[in-house]
Amino acid sequence: MKITSISRTLLTRVLSVYFILTISVTGIQIIAEYFNTKSHINSELLTLQKTISGSLTRAVWELNTQQAVDISEGLIAIPMIKGITVTDEANNIITQLGEILTTPSQATKDSFNEHQSISSLTEGLFGHSFPLIFEFSGRTTTVGTVTLLSSNDVIFSRIEVGIYFLIGNAIVKTTFLVFLFSLAFTKLLTDPLQELTDQMKQLDLHDPEASKFHIMNDEKNELNILEDAYNNLIDELVEFKDKLSLSQRETNLANDKLDEQNLLLEQEVAKKTSTLSSTLLRMEVQQKEMLEQQNELKEENNRRRKTESTLMTTNKELKNSILELSKAQDRLLEAEKMASLGELSAEVSHEINTPIGISITSTSYLADIITKLQQDITAQKLSKRTIDCFISNAQHSVKLLSNNLQRAAELITSFKQVAVDQANDKVRLINISKYLDEIIQSIHPKLKKTNHSVKINCDPHIEIYTHPGAIAQIIINLIINSIIHGFQDVNKGIINVDVTIEKQRLMILYRDNGAGINEEQFDKLFDPFYTTRADKGGTGLGTHIIKNLVVDTLNGAIDAYSGSDGGLSYRITLPDMRYS
Repeated sequence: MKITSISRTLLTRVLSVYFILTISVTGIQIIAEYFNTKSHINSELLTLQKTISGSLTRAVWELNTQQAVDISEGLIAIPMIKGITVTDEANNIITQLGEILTTPSQATKDSFNEHQSISSLTEGLFGHSFPLIFEFSGRTTTVGTVTLLSSNDVIFSRIEVGIYFLIGNAIVKTTFLVFLFSLAFTKLLTDPLQELTDQMKQLDLHDPEASKFHIMNDEKNELNILEDAYNNLIDELVEFKDKLSLSQRETNLANDKLDEQNLLLEQEVAKKTSTLSSTLLRMEVQQKEMLEQQNELKEENNRRRKTESTLMTTNKELKNSILELSKAQDRLLEAEKMASLGELSAEVSHEINTPIGISITSTSYLADIITKLQQDITAQKLSKRTIDCFISNAQHSVKLLSNNLQRAAELITSFKQVAVDQANDKVRLINISKYLDEIIQSIHPKLKKTNHSVKINCDPHIEIYTHPGAIAQIIINLIINSIIHGFQDVNKGIINVDVTIEKQRLMILYRDNGAGINEEQFDKLFDPFYTTRADKGGTGLGTHIIKNLVVDTLNGAIDAYSGSDGGLSYRITLPDMRYS
């Protein structure tokens, strides 16, 4: 049998663990150094973005291609920059220098508000794209994108010396520990164990006292404990031999007594056998009764299985029915949202017709006076009074045309922003005051037909990350509910919307001075399909949609209050999604 050295096994395992740990720690340090250097390079790219964004935006806006090329050539000369791509708003490449990604980043395809990081593991490139945003007349326009690329070669060139140092340090420490552990295991374990083994081989079972261990060293350690335990075992062995002799004598006496007891036991068994026979007969009768009860239990179990199967089938059908009802409710909610958007579109379209009609009339009138002026010039009847009259009428027509076209553009812009937000669930940063103005502007055609008014009380600096489409639909549904239900018998209704920020949460207090609702209606306010205007086309989904949007989409809370003096109030609490 092959003997394996304990010290060598321990040394191998300890050094293996240390070697694996050293490799792991060194690898983690190298990876950390890699990502740290990559993070620094990304920070430098962001700094370059802030430096060149303004000049590149101006160059692209002014279609100054040569300036954009010059800036790109200056950037590509930086060792850190391995590639640069500048595109216009239509994603057409203005200039492209150095390395490029074979698969275009999504950041160069879609419009966005912030820079997006890009990378390619197969090509060893990384970097980010950012938009070129030009501000004009208070509005921002994305005129193009810029993609800055760096590579892993830049990272490795920066951390190369550090990697060599880490590897060399690990090799030196490992070599030293191998020598140190080898020396310690040989002196403290291998040699003492060999001496202990030699003494154990000299054990004599006939004279155990002569086989006791002698003291091997003066130190108190596990080997000394083993030595003491072995010597104690020898003492116990001597004592056990003496006890064994005494036990043998006692055993012989006990055997004699046992023979006598066996004779008495055989007589007792004969008596018990007759009693056992009668007991067996009674047990057979009881067994038959138990078999009959067992058959009855089997029949009862079969009936229960059939009942359980029927219940499971019914439960499955109920689950399918609930799922279908849920899908139907989702379709109804979506249909209600589209119906609301369609009605709003019709109102806005009707409202736009007025300024467009006035603009067409002004254009026709301006064409007529220009034709009249041309005729006077041809007939050489042109006078200062005629020119002054033409200029006055023309200025009036242009002013009228400009005002009405501006009014139509504002209506279209407000409706477009609100409609786009309602059609998607994208989270973005919005200014609440400006966005509420856009919502009110988009439903102005509906308010214009009434004497009702909406008053917004909001700090113009409040900004929040949220789903703007959900907020638009909530405010629009609340206002429409007030107009249809609250102001049904009110000539001049007033709606107040107070907006504040409390502990990074947006608080919206919506109040109207309408007729209010009774206690029964209040208990069912947010129930789906509950309406008091079913005969006039009401679906009963308005407030239910509002609650779903606040709770499920915006992760907020909503409470309703009905005052004793009439009117209905809603308190809506919404989190800022950048902190949630």
